Amino acid sequence: MASSVKSTALEPTRSELEGLTAFERVKRFVPVYGLVILTALLALLFSILLPDTFPTVLNVRSIISDKAIIAILSLGAMIPMVTGKIDLTVGYGIVLWHILAISLQTYYGLPWPVAVLIVLALGAGVGLLNGVLVEVAQIDAFIATLGTGTILYAIAMWYSKGRQIVGIAADSFYALNGADLFGLPITGYYVLVLSFALWFVLEYLPIGRYFYAIGANPKAAELNGVPVRRYTIYAFVASGLLTAFAGVLLAAKLRIGQASVGLEYLLPALVGAFLGSTTIKPGRVNVWGTVVGVTILAIGISGIQQFGALFFVEPLFNGATLLVAIGIAGYAQRRRRAEPARAPATTAQSGGAHGGTAATSSTGGKS
Repeated sequence: MASSVKSTALEPTRSELEGLTAFERVKRFVPVYGLVILTALLALLFSILLPDTFPTVLNVRSIISDKAIIAILSLGAMIPMVTGKIDLTVGYGIVLWHILAISLQTYYGLPWPVAVLIVLALGAGVGLLNGVLVEVAQIDAFIATLGTGTILYAIAMWYSKGRQIVGIAADSFYALNGADLFGLPITGYYVLVLSFALWFVLEYLPIGRYFYAIGANPKAAELNGVPVRRYTIYAFVASGLLTAFAGVLLAAKLRIGQASVGLEYLLPALVGAFLGSTTIKPGRVNVWGTVVGVTILAIGISGIQQFGALFFVEPLFNGATLLVAIGIAGYAQRRRRAEPARAPATTAQSGGAHGGTAATSSTGGKS
C-alpha cells in the first residue's frame, strides 16, 4: 500500500525523535498524550477542590459503577470506527436487550444463562444485519444503523407496551453487575478484560491489521487481498455483541426493563469512541484512547456534579469535550502535514524501518 494507518497517525517514531532537544520531544508528544495529561490534571484539580469527596474509594467505586456500561458501549462503537464506519445501534439496541434480558427470565421462566445467551445471539444477529446493509446493500453506515436502531427502539416500545418489565430474577444474575472484586465493582474488570482483548486483537492479530487497513483505504486494502466486505461485517457483529453484553449488565443493574432507559447512553458512548482517535495514537481509533476518552468524561462529570451542577451540565460537558478534543486533534494533524519534508537520505533511512513495518501492519504482510 502507498500509505498506511501507522504513517497517518501522529505518534512520533524513533527516527523522528533522533536529534531533537528535550523540549522539542515534549512538543512532539503533547498532541499524542495531551488528553491523558488533561485527564490527570482534571483529577488533580478536583482532588484539591473537593478533598473530602472526590479522592475517595467511594467516589472511585461510583465512577466505575456509573460509567462501565458506557465504556463497554464505547468499545463496541469503536470497532466499526476502525474500519471507517459508524454504528448508532449501540444507543438503541441496549434498550431492547436489557428489556429482553429481564423478561426472558421473569415472563418465560428461562434460566439466566440461557436468557443471556439468547440476548447475546440476537445482538450479534443485529450486527450481522447492519454489516449486510452496509456492505451488501451499500447503504451508508450512518443511515443503515440509524434505521436499524430506530426499529429496535420501536420493537422495545411494542414489546414492553411502554410499561416497566418487573419481576424477580436470580441473585446470581444481579451479581453480574452488583458484585465486587478486590473492593471494586466487577464491571470495571469487565472493561479491563475487554480492553486488553481488543487491544491485542487490533494490534497483534491479522484481523486487527485488516480492520485498520480497511479504515485507512478500503480500495487499497482490497487490492492487497483483504476481504473488505467480510471483515467489515465482522466489525459490526462484534459491535452488536458488545452492545448486547452492555444491555445484560444494564438489566442486572436496574433489575427492571424500561423502554425509556438506554438512549441517554448513545451520546457519551459515541463521544468516548471519537475521543479515542484523538489520543495515544491520534488520527487512529484505538482501544486505550477510547478508555481515556471515557475516563475524562467520567472524571469531569463526577467533579462537576459534586459542585452541585444542574442536570443539563452532563450533556453540555460531553458535547464540549468532543468539540475541543477533535479541534486539538485537527490542529495537530494540520501541523504534522505542514512540517517540511525530511531530507531524502533521512527518509530512505527511516522508510525501510518504519514505512515497511507500517505497510505490513496495515495489510497483514500482504502489501
